[in-house]
Amino acid sequence: MNASPKPSKVVVIGGGIFGVSTSVHLARLGIATVLVNDGPLANGASGRSLAWLNSARKRSAAYHRLRLAGIDRYRTLAARYPNAPWLRFDGGLTWDADDDGNEIAEIYDYERDLGYHAQWVVPEEIAGATPGVDARAVTPQGAIFNPGEGWVDLPALIDTLAQEFRSLGGEIVTDAGRAMVDIEGARVRGVTAANGRHWVAESVLLAAGAAVPAIVADAGQQIEDATPVALLVRTKPIRHPLKAVLNTPRVAIRPTPNGGFALDSAWSEEEVRVNPDGSYDVRQSTLDGLLHEASMVLEGNPALEIEDYGVGPKPIPGDGEPVFGELPSVWGYFVAFSHSGATLGLIAGELLAHEIATGCRHTLLADFRPERFTPPGR
Repeated sequence: MNASPKPSKVVVIGGGIFGVSTSVHLARLGIATVLVNDGPLANGASGRSLAWLNSARKRSAAYHRLRLAGIDRYRTLAARYPNAPWLRFDGGLTWDADDDGNEIAEIYDYERDLGYHAQWVVPEEIAGATPGVDARAVTPQGAIFNPGEGWVDLPALIDTLAQEFRSLGGEIVTDAGRAMVDIEGARVRGVTAANGRHWVAESVLLAAGAAVPAIVADAGQQIEDATPVALLVRTKPIRHPLKAVLNTPRVAIRPTPNGGFALDSAWSEEEVRVNPDGSYDVRQSTLDGLLHEASMVLEGNPALEIEDYGVGPKPIPGDGEPVFGELPSVWGYFVAFSHSGATLGLIAGELLAHEIATGCRHTLLADFRPERFTPPGR
């Protein structure tokens, strides 16, 4: 670890869940912190995330442990806000397509061996496990119901954390344009925003979503990038019994605080066209198809209408694993770049704040350091 313990001033770049979570944890530790964002809070990937809280299916053991810690922090938050409409733990239901790639039986055994709470249910048992699902849509191999999973509405959570951050003396600067990290020699010196404002800082956290790899490249650092385009559709409110998150072959669904649903899928994201100027084209047929796929898995096959949708990059590192911690050759320069921002948001902010404040590396982040992308010999 390079940074000096207990910096007197930290600047956080990024108003998504990683940036806001780390900022409030730093403020709780008594460290003067400024949060700088290029637009309003939650204007990036956090604003268009399905935000399913889970560690389902297969991943590395270290990643699974980190995700479980992340879910644990949401349990603590739920106890603090027991009636919050933006955080619910009503389980998750998943099934695979009826083809040779169906892994439900294998995944069930895998999750059970890990001690991850899983129930294997056949279609006729779905209603007893979780209401609101059209059992006819579930493939004959059955589904897995994970009772401990949940969802969070990230913009609402970010607003809640931002209020606490301000109450602790933190400063939030929005609409600052792109911010750059100022480096002198091998040490961070502060941050300069596109609008010309400058902040001196002993440590900086870069949590600018999909922009992270390009920004660290300016400092001669490398983080491999596999960021795709994400499309999240939100429907108008309807009366419907579904409470769980659904992860199905053609659509993923979660409830929203206002009584609607948030929808995404792999196929609909692949249909989004990126224009030469960086804007996006989303076809009406894609939106209609996503609504249709959602209706077919919901009890009663309700008619769904679009309230709004969000489209933009979904941060994913090149190897699929999170990137958290200090850059290997710039003192005081920390990064947060990962998929699963919702599940990891609270725990990542807590551990990054701990590392920034104390100069001590946390073992839970040992496998996710940015130096794994540094070429040998550098």
